[in-house]
Amino acid sequence: MKMPTEQEMKAAIAARDQSRDEDFCYGVITTGVCCKPSCPSRPAKSENLRFFPNIEAAVMAGFRPCKRCLATDETSRVAVLTKIARYIDNNAEERLTLSTLADIAGLSPSRLQRIFKETFGVSPKTYQDAARMRRFKQSLKDGKGVTEAIFASGFGSISRVYGEATRNLGMPPKAYGAGGAGEVITFACRVTALGLLAMAATDKGVCFAQFGKNEASLVSELAAEFPNAKLRVSPSSNVPELDTWIKALDQHLSEGAPRPELPIDMRGTAFQMKVWKFLTSTHEGDILSYSEVAKRIDKPKTVRAVASACARNRIGVLIPCHRVLRGDGGLGGYRWGLKRKQALIDLEQVRT
Repeated sequence: MKMPTEQEMKAAIAARDQSRDEDFCYGVITTGVCCKPSCPSRPAKSENLRFFPNIEAAVMAGFRPCKRCLATDETSRVAVLTKIARYIDNNAEERLTLSTLADIAGLSPSRLQRIFKETFGVSPKTYQDAARMRRFKQSLKDGKGVTEAIFASGFGSISRVYGEATRNLGMPPKAYGAGGAGEVITFACRVTALGLLAMAATDKGVCFAQFGKNEASLVSELAAEFPNAKLRVSPSSNVPELDTWIKALDQHLSEGAPRPELPIDMRGTAFQMKVWKFLTSTHEGDILSYSEVAKRIDKPKTVRAVASACARNRIGVLIPCHRVLRGDGGLGGYRWGLKRKQALIDLEQVRT
């Protein structure tokens, strides 16, 4: 089923429209919670909402199920899996065996393993590792030392978390814990053919490219991702590269120039990185379904996880998630609005 437009989804949330509960769900980035449209909780600001086709995709993207609107129908598959996911989140530091989780779910270990992976795209063990990583990251942000945060999160060894953290954070744990402290991120906001664009880069490449309504909201999003990094505006007189990159991207959007091959500093989970790297290898005019992407990365049962990775992409156009549609040909979702997604598809189709 095709998701409603962003405007329709926001209207449904404002009206707490129960008839829309099966059409989509939403996450609130300030609380980390995902809800149904009819949730009675206090409404969040529009700019803090993220939309998903179902609750499983939202949970896979790192949001926790709401205890008010998603604590019903304990016999349903989603409710059972939500219960297990919530249990893992709350006990991530413990040694959780598949048998223990299966007993809680009232299922056999093999069945729990199968339906959990079908739904979330990862095994309960991998989900627990991700939950530990979220707790580890939060502990660092709360000011705990690296060693204390490692053992409080349940990793058990310093060597293990350093390998895991570097892969998932894109920077050493101390740097992430300090909100990117020590990193210099240069950014610029410029008007393009698809609206206002903020692009930011580290010394490794572009780490952020997002469209928005105004400069203040875009800079706030960048600052929320790297709260303690040194954010530096890019005046073209001092740092011409970033302005040149935005200009090259705008020429691609407005004048038909080739998509610029810019250096990209991707930061995400191993699975997200795999999806994003694959998308950068696709060609202009390619149209793929989420299931096709899952097959092409040798993970055919991770369709929802692929959709989630596309939704979490923070580098628009350069990581071309706009080329991925629903299996029925519908647009699906797009972080920067379906109108932009359709415009990008049309642009590429005309050229090819």
